[in-house]
Amino acid sequence: MRQTAVQSTAIIVQSEYVPSGTIPAFVPFPLGAVAAATAAGAVSQAAAQAADPNESTFARIRRTKKMRIGAVGGGAPYYMKDLSSGQWKGFYIDIAKGLADDMEAELEITETTWGNSVLDLQSNKIDIFFGLNPTPKRALVVDFSVPVFNNAFGILCKKDFKPKTWAELNSPDVKIAVDQGSSHDQVVSRLTPKAQISRLKTADDATAALQTGRVDAQCLITMLSLTVLKKNPSLGQFVLPTPIFATTSNAGFRRENDKTWRDYVNTWIDFNKGLGFIRNAIITNMELVGVTEADIPPGVSL
Repeated sequence: MRQTAVQSTAIIVQSEYVPSGTIPAFVPFPLGAVAAATAAGAVSQAAAQAADPNESTFARIRRTKKMRIGAVGGGAPYYMKDLSSGQWKGFYIDIAKGLADDMEAELEITETTWGNSVLDLQSNKIDIFFGLNPTPKRALVVDFSVPVFNNAFGILCKKDFKPKTWAELNSPDVKIAVDQGSSHDQVVSRLTPKAQISRLKTADDATAALQTGRVDAQCLITMLSLTVLKKNPSLGQFVLPTPIFATTSNAGFRRENDKTWRDYVNTWIDFNKGLGFIRNAIITNMELVGVTEADIPPGVSL
């Protein structure tokens, strides 16, 4: 009669043929070793996924449950950082949190500048940047979402300087400060090439140049201009030069073949504009810096 040995802590994975009349020899494989091998395989598979250079942004966010954005310190009401606590506020922070929640992901914030945001997207440091004005130069290297809201380029001027048109600003006698590499830089380079343009590291540096009298004006998007003047009314005045250079505020993405991430965000923006969530986030954060909807000039709409 054939006898079979059974061990409670092993599974049988192999049997060897032996001559008739003898007991088969079984090679038991411990369950612990099976579990370890299975775990090692899972880790290897996860590592392979993480190292996959072809993984799309959308797939990586869904896999890691983390969504990375860039934020600009001093970019109120878009972005505001509490220097004592390190906590971020601003309407694009609220909007990004809403997007991350719907993606079932944790929001990770990396500080950047308006000028460096495109580079951060290209180098895959961040997954999305809210607050980019679409320009032909940027469109060569990154993708854009549908508009989040409408905006226009304005000028902060010293008190005794009151230009009404871009043509008046296009003069060798006019000194204009901008943050280097930003859409402000691209606009004045195109519209006021004859002016003396000071390209500084950040928008705050450009504002400081205006405040200290080193320049006559600073090119700044309307929403940011209104915030700067509310904080420092003695700085000068806001001018919306004619013809009005209208633009939009959009999200930017690293360019990739798989457009799922961009398409999802477009759907999300349109849906939440319809719900009123985006408008409410903008107005609420504007009020935190003293700007009301009544302060927004004609030509700019939410």
